[in-house]
Amino acid sequence: MSMQDNDLQPEEFAQAAAEAIADAQARGFRETGRVLAAAGLCGVCAAEEAGGLALGIEFALPIVTEAGRLRLQWPLLETLLIAKALGTSPLAAELCSGERAATWALQGSLQDGFAGHARHAQHCDWVLVADGRGGGALLDLSSVETETDEALDPEHPQCFLTLEGAKVLAELDAAAFAALQRDLQILVAGWVHGAAEGALATTAGYMATRVQFGRPLSAKQAVRHHLAKMRLLQEAAGAGIRRVLRADEFGGERGTRAVLSQALDSAAFVLEKSIHLHGGMGFTWEVPLHHALREVRKFDAAFGAGAPARQAGRDFIQSV
Repeated sequence: MSMQDNDLQPEEFAQAAAEAIADAQARGFRETGRVLAAAGLCGVCAAEEAGGLALGIEFALPIVTEAGRLRLQWPLLETLLIAKALGTSPLAAELCSGERAATWALQGSLQDGFAGHARHAQHCDWVLVADGRGGGALLDLSSVETETDEALDPEHPQCFLTLEGAKVLAELDAAAFAALQRDLQILVAGWVHGAAEGALATTAGYMATRVQFGRPLSAKQAVRHHLAKMRLLQEAAGAGIRRVLRADEFGGERGTRAVLSQALDSAAFVLEKSIHLHGGMGFTWEVPLHHALREVRKFDAAFGAGAPARQAGRDFIQSV
């Protein structure tokens, strides 16, 4: 299936994704996977032979952005990327159908015998790790030792894995793994951008309806300044994400590190300021903005806590 053949537009996927994610939110982990898969979200980039739609990463971006906006606690981003990477393998079909769920350990490697920063690994079936030689390996999580880390998120902790004796289900060569890592950075940028967009919409609505001293809070100049800066950061981050999908002036792929770094920094600022403007209610179940902030911080830590920005700076210096 292609956009040209079917006249599909990526933005059309956002509404369908939002409806499916909203339907899945209150369900258990396995049922959530089946609901998302039934809506075609898990296999949007997977091969048609595996039950996917074989669409480009630009179609996955609005889906993942909606997942961030709605604070979905399920590894949709990781599952759809791994399903894409597995090609026509029967393993990809299991992911597309929602019968299996996969996550990605963003640090460590099979060669090191240790991997970490894997979201929802305690509930997943498989995990993708670097193999230590430039490629990747898909492992059976039942064959590895899993330890949860509640430091950044006690309710949805990341996991660290001891890989000694791990069962390898599939392998990706260096080229395929590098391409998948690029897609990952784009989709993570989209996820955190969506999380911040949801927080900004919630905050703007609250500021317009919360009345103090006879006026809505949005009438105060200081509040307007904060909201304007939040919107400016969101627009800049969104423009960067859209731009990285297009080829550069030489027809080549654009780098993703700067876009990822900008999205992470902007999202953290917007979410923290949203919690501030809510008067701290962003840490309550009534306004659970802290869940989105935790996810942003987990992604930031997984990528090295500012490492993309530092590497983007080094790349720029070396290019001049």
